[in-house]
Amino acid sequence: MEISTSANVITIKGNIKSVKDFQEIKMSADLIKGNKSLTINIIDSLSITSSVIGYFNKLILKDKVNIQMNIGNAKLLELLSDLNLTSVFKARKA
Repeated sequence: MEISTSANVITIKGNIKSVKDFQEIKMSADLIKGNKSLTINIIDSLSITSSVIGYFNKLILKDKVNIQMNIGNAKLLELLSDLNLTSVFKARKA
């Protein structure tokens, strides 16, 4: 997995699958969450770990960060829909 940030945008390339991936995402989001608005571009990941889902939920519910997700993979978007998270994460097809 590769992660890059600029202003209030986090771009993730590759599959999100390990604890290390979660830690990298958390560290990147912590650096820019002062903006109170994040755009997260998940380019091609097929899945997302529960720890990442939990962290994004924490950002939204506790830290009051507005998150907009742009999802490149239809299967991941379908997974978020099945988990009733598309509206929470404002997820849409990229």
